[in-house]
Amino acid sequence: MKLDASIAAVVTGGASGLGEATARALAAHGVKVAIFDLDAARGAALAQALGGVYCQADVRSDAQVDAAFARAREAQGQERILVNCAGTSSVAKTAGWDKATGQAKHFPLDAFDRVVQVNLLGTFRCIAKSAAGMLSLAPMANGERGVVVNTASVAAQDGQVGQAAYAASKAAIVGMTLPIARDLMNEGIRVNTIMPGLFDTPLLNGLPEHVHAALSASVPFPKRLGAPPEYAALVELMITNGYFNGESVRLDGAIRMAAR
Repeated sequence: MKLDASIAAVVTGGASGLGEATARALAAHGVKVAIFDLDAARGAALAQALGGVYCQADVRSDAQVDAAFARAREAQGQERILVNCAGTSSVAKTAGWDKATGQAKHFPLDAFDRVVQVNLLGTFRCIAKSAAGMLSLAPMANGERGVVVNTASVAAQDGQVGQAAYAASKAAIVGMTLPIARDLMNEGIRVNTIMPGLFDTPLLNGLPEHVHAALSASVPFPKRLGAPPEYAALVELMITNGYFNGESVRLDGAIRMAAR
């Protein structure tokens, strides 16, 4: 698919981090970009800067996602591109001792559910609703109607201590990528997933400098955190290379995460 002003895109979690870099990269090609995010201030400011549209949406909510797609499509037409970057995390061991009380405790199940609802169900919800919308489009000259790119994590394969919820949700995104690509193969919609490693996003920017340096040093090569534009470049490749379909690709500097 060629990236130009005839194409509309939706980027979930598009107000910051990997999503923001993706929104900026697509807009640089003239693509009309809709940003789905809970951060109204950042989302609206970025959409204005890119000439796009901001749609406030919690990806756990059918009603909010439906309203966001309706607003985006009214403003810029049916999207041919969906990039899922919305996500969250919660860290806790499956079970262990509470040092303060000396009592056994387990992973809070409401926190586990929230991670799965945002990362897995939220991603699938947006894919299903976007793909249904793409079916209204006439196929392009090459038979293509649209492209979906999802964001998993290297935790899908190398989950660390305390990451049971996060790793499970991201592994499920990887696991559903090929079946969804097969579901949509006769409709001309391609589906791929990126598994980022350690990236220089707002989440990691908040860590102490020595932790930041240690994380950078743990990457085999290059010995640094990934830059969000590098993630966006792989999104662009997955969109523009028409033979890229049904794949989940690590983008991680060859890191393999240790247990902790």
